[in-house]
Amino acid sequence: MPQLVTTLTGAYADLAAVHAGAGTDMFAFGIPPWEKVARTVLVYVAILLIIRVAGKRLMAQMNSLDLVVVLLLSNVVQNAIIGNDNSVTGGVLGAVVLVVVNTLLDRWAMVSPRVSWLVGGRPTVVVAEGVADHRALRRLGMTEAELLNALQQQGADGLHEVRSASMEPGGTLTLQLVPEARDATVADLRRAVDALTAKLDTLGGPAGPRG
Repeated sequence: MPQLVTTLTGAYADLAAVHAGAGTDMFAFGIPPWEKVARTVLVYVAILLIIRVAGKRLMAQMNSLDLVVVLLLSNVVQNAIIGNDNSVTGGVLGAVVLVVVNTLLDRWAMVSPRVSWLVGGRPTVVVAEGVADHRALRRLGMTEAELLNALQQQGADGLHEVRSASMEPGGTLTLQLVPEARDATVADLRRAVDALTAKLDTLGGPAGPRG
């Protein structure tokens, strides 16, 4: 009986030690905090440069290959950020660093045109006066079929209805339609009615005196 009590006491002590260790490991840094910060910032900058080089099409018109890359990208760089640290504290620190760095860089880009260009680049004209710029499309890695699909989503039936179209740094396609292809607004209808009314008044004119 004493031996059984001793065994149970030892097992309880071991179990308590395991629980205490698990609680400590959950919040204790596996790597120094400065290394966690450095890893997070370096991976953030690296991914930013990769997306910058990959071009605007990756964010605008993703095909199946692009989707696979985006889905696997986080898994590829996960270990580079985590290192030997699986603690909750380390994860929270990494998340805070990402948000802070992204916010600061975004604010900096808003006040500095040079930084804005380095981060996102400038708009790329892909259509001018109804003609697609195939050289610009090749730089973007975008086919003419993908361009036509994007134009249709913006309300254009074809290239002939587009005066100009540009791919913005964020991957948004902005376009200017020719006047004949634009949808009439309420103001346009009012101006047309006013012009027609004035024309009718001019044609009718005041009735002259009858003899």
